[in-house]
Parts: sequence; structure tokens; C-alpha cells
Amino acid sequence: MSIESFRKIVENRRSVRRFTNEEVPKDIVNDCLRLALLAPNSSNLQPWEFYTAYSEEAKKQITKACFNQNAAKTAAVIIVVVGRTNTWKQNSQKLLNEWPTENIPRQVVEYYTKTVSLLYTQGPASILGFCRRILMSLIGLFRPVPRGPFNKTEMRTWAAKTCALAAENIMLSLKAHGFDSCPMEGFDEKRIRKILNLPADAFTVMIIGAGKKADDGIYYPRMRFSVENHVFEL
Repeated sequence: MSIESFRKIVENRRSVRRFTNEEVPKDIVNDCLRLALLAPNSSNLQPWEFYTAYSEEAKKQITKACFNQNAAKTAAVIIVVVGRTNTWKQNSQKLLNEWPTENIPRQVVEYYTKTVSLLYTQGPASILGFCRRILMSLIGLFRPVPRGPFNKTEMRTWAAKTCALAAENIMLSLKAHGFDSCPMEGFDEKRIRKILNLPADAFTVMIIGAGKKADDGIYYPRMRFSVENHVFEL
């Protein structure tokens, strides 16, 4: 792909608030989700899950939890991006089990059997994370050290960053396929948890409404601050 093709996709992606009645084919949605799984993620532990709602009943339930936003109410499909904070251990083992070459590099085995456990194990009431925070603070007086995650809240942040990268892949992929999207943070997470029957460690990062932009689908002109407000050179 040329830079101009990519630029066109990025510049034409807008948060669309109203969609037409045109359906988004499931094979296109599935392709977008496959591309989402190629997003960069922390230690390749892939702490994400994606739930798609096509049926009117499922979309109605999710829309209600999204405060009846038009971006959800008129969407052809709704994609719920979910982060997981407790899947890192099983995914570490799965990576070793499914390693793409016959011989796994020694450093890879050590990383996923020792380092990952050291970094992400929190223990009851995050006591191990607390002890690790103190230790890293002391060592950090003399050299750079990992500064987290040290508790369940920081684990949520860890997973959310990865899921946000995947969500961007979904939205850009939809645009490349000729469809539009709107990421929504306005929702009742407790109700979404109940609708999806999520386990205790799971949390909703973002909900994406997708479809074909209606004529009145974009409410206002795009506005961004100048580069000088946000980009700094060292």
C-alpha cells in the first residue's frame, strides 16, 4: 500500500453517529477482526476479546446500555472490545505450545515461564504487586526498572492500551472496506458485563458501532489542534 492510500483511509475515517440500513457482511467484519488480532500488544499476550452483535435483540440490549446513542441505535453491527487481565498466564503457555518453529529459543522459554510471571503476578489483594513496587522503587534509585503493573487497576490499564490498538485496526479496516464506524466510551459497563456474561477479570474497553454512513451521519466538521500543541522535539 502506498502512503497516499493509507493517508486517504486515515483522513476519511470519521466518527459516524448515524448509519443507513445497509448491512455489513459478516465476512467483512470477520476480516476486520482478523486484522485487529495483528495489532501490536504487550509481550504478545493478547489480552483481548471481541463480541459482535448482529441480531436486533442483541443490538437493542447493547444500545440501551449505551444510553441509546444513535451510533449504537442505527449500527448494522456492534463490536464490543473487551480487555482481560487474568489470561496472561494461559496465553503464555499457549504461545509456547503453538510456537511457529520446531525449536523454541531459550530466551523465549525463559521469558514466558519466568519473566512474565514475575511482571504480572499480583497475588491476593495485590500483595505481591505491592512488594514488587517497593523493590522496583529501591532498585530504580540506581537504574531503570519496570514501574508496573503493580495492582489490578494497573493491569486494567495494561490490557486497555493493547485493546485500544486493536480497536483502531478494526476501524481503519472497516474504512478500507468502505464502511464507517464510531467508537463509544459512553456505556454502562455493569450492564454490558451482564449482557455478555463476562468473567470477573474482563472489562469493556470500547464499543464500536459500524455500518454505512448516513447523509446526516457526521454532526460537525473535523477539528484538531495544531501540531505545535502536541508534538515536541528533544
